[in-house]
Amino acid sequence: MKPQVIGLFIFIAFLIVNAVNAQSPHQTIRGRILDTDSKSAIPFANITIDNSNPLIGVISDIDGNFKIENVTVGRITLVVSSLGYERITVPNILLISGKETVLNIEMKESFQQLDQVEVRAYKMGESTNEMAISSTKQLSIEASKRHAGAISDPARLVSSFAGIINEGSGNNDIIVRGNNPRFIQWRLEDIEIPNPNHFAIEGLTGGPINALNSQMLANSSFYSGAFASQYGNALSGIFDMKLRKGNDEKQEYSFSLGVLGLDFTVEGPISRKNKSSYLVNYRYSTLSLLDDIGLVDFGGVPRYQDLSFKFYFPTENSGIFTLFGLGGASKIGFVTTDEEDDEIILEDGSQYSNMAVTGLKHFIPLGSNTYLKSIISYGFNGSELIEKRPYEAEILKEFYNARLNNQTSRLMSTLHHKINSKHNFQVGLMFAHINFDYDNVYFSIPQKQYLKGQENEGVANFTEGYFNWKWRLSAFLTAVNGVHVSKSNLNGKVYIEPRMALKYQLDESQNINAAFGLHSKMASLPNHYALVYQPNGSYSMPNKHLELMQASHYVLGYENLLKSNLFLKVEAYYQHLYNIPVEDKLGSLYSLINQDDYFVDKALVNDGEGKNIGLEVTFERYFNNQYYFLLTTSLYDSKYKAKNGAWKNSRYNGNYVGNFLFGKEFTVGRKNSNDKTIGVNSRITFLGGRRYTSIDLEESIKQEKQVENEGQYLGNKADDVFYLNIAVSYRVNKQKLSHEVKLDIQNLTNNNTAIDYFYNNVKKELDEIPQLSMFPVMSYTVHF
Repeated sequence: MKPQVIGLFIFIAFLIVNAVNAQSPHQTIRGRILDTDSKSAIPFANITIDNSNPLIGVISDIDGNFKIENVTVGRITLVVSSLGYERITVPNILLISGKETVLNIEMKESFQQLDQVEVRAYKMGESTNEMAISSTKQLSIEASKRHAGAISDPARLVSSFAGIINEGSGNNDIIVRGNNPRFIQWRLEDIEIPNPNHFAIEGLTGGPINALNSQMLANSSFYSGAFASQYGNALSGIFDMKLRKGNDEKQEYSFSLGVLGLDFTVEGPISRKNKSSYLVNYRYSTLSLLDDIGLVDFGGVPRYQDLSFKFYFPTENSGIFTLFGLGGASKIGFVTTDEEDDEIILEDGSQYSNMAVTGLKHFIPLGSNTYLKSIISYGFNGSELIEKRPYEAEILKEFYNARLNNQTSRLMSTLHHKINSKHNFQVGLMFAHINFDYDNVYFSIPQKQYLKGQENEGVANFTEGYFNWKWRLSAFLTAVNGVHVSKSNLNGKVYIEPRMALKYQLDESQNINAAFGLHSKMASLPNHYALVYQPNGSYSMPNKHLELMQASHYVLGYENLLKSNLFLKVEAYYQHLYNIPVEDKLGSLYSLINQDDYFVDKALVNDGEGKNIGLEVTFERYFNNQYYFLLTTSLYDSKYKAKNGAWKNSRYNGNYVGNFLFGKEFTVGRKNSNDKTIGVNSRITFLGGRRYTSIDLEESIKQEKQVENEGQYLGNKADDVFYLNIAVSYRVNKQKLSHEVKLDIQNLTNNNTAIDYFYNNVKKELDEIPQLSMFPVMSYTVHF
């Protein structure tokens, strides 16, 4: 009984809810119209539903608020216009009966400020960051629920964008333009956070399951190069996630049951008078729940749970206070038994991970064109890994025990000032204080004793500052210039990083853009504090004062809104990575550009380089007339140079990746009604295999650990990976609720390409790391 029990339970629940008598379902759409630069309200804006007959629309009030009631459920497009602002269109808004749709719509002031400007300015896919010009992607949370294989995980959704790759193993690691996935940064509510994935290990940025449920997210942004100067401590990408605000007028609930978990979301007003609200989500592993009540019985049950929340408190004179948080805990045990006698245990172990972050954000207007935003946060993340194996007379001996924990306090404050429609400034300061505790012990068979890999407690500080200036030189030309400054107390060096970007509007639908920036990132603290052994058995900590890794980014792009729902984007880029830590040994090929272990056991020096060059194409049809498609392709080359002085392929140099996504919805049931919809979505992905080093099996058996052929370091390319994802959903809207049942199948054709290899010291043989096998995810969700 395992998946069958879950599927039967979902099916019965769906039949019960579907038995409710149907009426013509309607919903309310409301929100607020804001100036994109000053964040001030835009009163008396016209908001209409496109193609409505008779025309349906309203005018925003003095505070920019609007509300359109009794709108038939389904997909609609809003058109927003206001004197002195560029007219915009917000397409593909999905209305469901069980949940109100609440939007914040930002408008750009027209250059001349004389009249309403008519431009084809669709918000679909456009970043909400007014300082971002190049290499930006906006994540639609509705799309994350719709795209095949995304399984409501924003990290999996971005892998369909051009230049962003998922290796195919089942983890949601984000490989951006051939860079190491460790080089990205996760952010929540404008501040850096720890890796928000379950079963994560310190220093890594991915995992099999994201702890942040997409039910909590507002539309968010991903930046894949030449970031604006407000972003630091990242070399390849920035994932800037935002939590949506809870409904401030009525109570709403969402319940979901599926293979990945059981979760419940509740939101509503704290005070209707002052518009304060709350939003809370809790999720618990389905398999863990079934194991707790005795319905499943097998080893290695993945246990995880997570909690996220946002409390929103506007005040009359003191600004807006927002309390937010995210936390998750996960644990899994693993046992390997003899193939002929399962009573004989060959390996036993467990992994435990946890993370949490909570913050208080304050937003206060300082006049009509200025505002101050400040955030204070506290977070922790930790992981424990234990491995046991038979050894001599002992039944099971502990061979590996690692415990890595961080506690981080952060403070950030930014001042935003809009002089006029031409000039907009930002200045900000950020400070991070990190307390860490690392302890790692492993048993050395040749020396027949335990050795220390990590044994450190300490403090690290990281300080950042930035200045941004957006200058609209004309109605067609915009420049964004700035500088970012970084400093780590581990080496005391100050890094000054200029950033520049230009965007030229060729006509109402086409633009060309270019960007340049210097960027830096601190290596993970376990790398800084690793113990490195000498031949005589002594050890030292030579990497403590490593400098920041650095990179220069160059981007040239072209965008064309071919039709109101058809978009073409082409970007070329070049990245030069330098000051990269490499092994301080003549002839060595080791570089942190290729790191895939928890921490390094080698003495490092900042002498390495890397370079990434590529071309990306995106051709997208936005959802319209009940279907959409997205075609993305990337051709790239990723190289690195270590102490041996030669340019070599990096681990993540797959050279090419292509995605094709297609989806269509079918309205069923009553004529001219949107109360029942079947959705079919698909994704085809083809990506080049990554590089790997061959393993010396004979020497590995002799030393009882993996021994690679150093002369062939990353000299082999794994086979290309292909997978097909299919998702089928059935959504029903009733008068007071909506519910949906969905089946999302990853790797429908069950391809099992080997993406890497490792030495299995238990079986004394080489094993493959295959791509994720066919994995069906069934879920049922109800909103009421």
